[in-house]
Amino acid sequence: MSLPSLMVDAHAHIFTLDMPLIDNPRHCPAYSFTLDDYLAQLNSNHVDYGVIAAASPWGDYNDYTRACVKMTPRLRGTVILNPEKLDQYPLDAMTQEGILGIRLPFIGLDKLPDIRSPQYRRLFGALADHGWHVHLHVEGRHIPELLPHLENAGPRLVIDHLGRPEPDAVKDAPAFRPIADAVNRGKAWVKASCGYRIGAIAGEHLLAYLQECGPDSLFWASDCPFVGHEGELEFADTIRWLDELVTDAQARSKIFGANALAFYFPELAR
Repeated sequence: MSLPSLMVDAHAHIFTLDMPLIDNPRHCPAYSFTLDDYLAQLNSNHVDYGVIAAASPWGDYNDYTRACVKMTPRLRGTVILNPEKLDQYPLDAMTQEGILGIRLPFIGLDKLPDIRSPQYRRLFGALADHGWHVHLHVEGRHIPELLPHLENAGPRLVIDHLGRPEPDAVKDAPAFRPIADAVNRGKAWVKASCGYRIGAIAGEHLLAYLQECGPDSLFWASDCPFVGHEGELEFADTIRWLDELVTDAQARSKIFGANALAFYFPELAR
């Protein structure tokens, strides 16, 4: 592989066994994947920076992510916030630590929260005031319903994992056009990640976004440590997946690093 000189992993998770889980989590890892573990992966794969994504099993327990992001300038992070508890979160302090967004962990829910509620509108307003973004993790079939409200909510919007298309979804799946249109309006960005969960269709969706929207709003991400799929792939496989799909050197440079540096580390991209 001939990779760009700058690499940014836009989505990974870190956690420890003693972190408190929510009730009935989607995943319950029986191991720790610590800051040191993650930095070792970045170093061995020649990746310069990383973004720690909040993970749904731990809900709004954000202490470990906050502490780790604060420890090194190589990381930024996102958290999960409960809109009912907005006043309890020190957003100013989190911003100083390197937190710059929240994750909406809606995947697998029987009923989606009403993001038009006063509580969510107040949350989104506070995020916009702090320059934070929202990254949405939900099944692709729900995205057409959610996207118009999120576009108008105030914060910038990042779509996790190519919009989580169904394994048999084609390019004209329900979420593709709304996402592509939001990207082309300058309202959204898309993570080119999670191909191992999505299946063979992931590559087709990545190339479709590249064709429809160009490379400027795509972020490569590893999604390590591949919770629920441990042992099936390695960090380097996520790099190889995108490297084999995107052959244009300038586009690869943007997707692998330059776009994410500008979005998550703007002070370094100037």
